[in-house]
Amino acid sequence: MDLPLIATALPALGWAIHGGVLARRLAEARRDPLTGLHTRAGWTTRAERILSTSPAALVLLVDLDDFKAINDTHGHAAGDAVLVATADRLSAWCGRTGIPARLGGDEFTAITRHTLDTDALRVALNQPVDHAGTLIPVGASVGVCHRTDLPLPSLTDALSAADAAMYRAKGHGRRNTHHR
Repeated sequence: MDLPLIATALPALGWAIHGGVLARRLAEARRDPLTGLHTRAGWTTRAERILSTSPAALVLLVDLDDFKAINDTHGHAAGDAVLVATADRLSAWCGRTGIPARLGGDEFTAITRHTLDTDALRVALNQPVDHAGTLIPVGASVGVCHRTDLPLPSLTDALSAADAAMYRAKGHGRRNTHHR
């Protein structure tokens, strides 16, 4: 046994294992554990790149309507099923042209490289979710901002505009979509 070689190799091996654990934890922190979508941290850099390079980019915010009532009436497992279904529906709508994310709670966002049919998304998001044999009614308000509506392609400005549009959609009644 070569003790000096082992003494040298052990710390390097420890650092390599530690680095791998940290990398895995960082990747996990960028994904929502319930839905598998990106978190804000995992989404922002990608979204900024799409917004800066895609002239037809579309940014949207989604807020589930009366989500607390779902948890209160049907339980948290049902609420989780609604969140997962919303994530799946948003992912399917984005396809390969966009990136969806869960910001937290019942708030989602997405960016697409091209303008997509937001009416089709609204219809998909407002479909009931089957949980344990019970159809749970789901509603979502969607705010949309087209990159062309911005003087400069800033993600902060796009999210602010989509947020304002989402609240205007809520003001027109639940289950609506509103553009900037």
